[in-house]
Amino acid sequence: MEEPQVILVNEKDQVLGTMPKMEAHLKGELHRAISVFIFDMDGNWLLQKRAPYKYHSANLWTNTCCSHPYPNETSIDAANRRLLEEMGLECELNFAFKYLYKAELDNNLIEHELDHVFIGFTNQIPLPDSEEVSEWKTASFFDIDQDIELYPERYTEWFKLLYKKVNLHLVLETTFRKN
Repeated sequence: MEEPQVILVNEKDQVLGTMPKMEAHLKGELHRAISVFIFDMDGNWLLQKRAPYKYHSANLWTNTCCSHPYPNETSIDAANRRLLEEMGLECELNFAFKYLYKAELDNNLIEHELDHVFIGFTNQIPLPDSEEVSEWKTASFFDIDQDIELYPERYTEWFKLLYKKVNLHLVLETTFRKN
């Protein structure tokens, strides 16, 4: 089986080409990614704990799912695909924002991504793929924020960078909808 390719982009999200996923992570090449944040109808966050055999960030808590679009796949299609593949969920996803970051990970890998962030709401019970996810839970923003403050090593680098921005986005969306 051929290694999956990631979409190389510049800081303006313009496509520059493709590269094998592992090579991009070893070299720290900027590439497109997706992150999905799912909430239940009470506003709790649905988190997953990455499976122990993931090639990086294994056994760490993170957002509902994340991945990379295939070449010629839109970010929303990739988000829907991975939400179903990783967590066994389908719900309406809405684009929230893009976020560029670079973080050093375990196994000498570098995550350098222009992340397309999507948000959705559902009360469905996840049916996660055990190859991807070892556990899942729901938690309030307050509980997540406190836990990250006390135990940052329990969370993925990208989640620690994104969760407050996602929360702010939700607060602003709610505020604007009320007005």
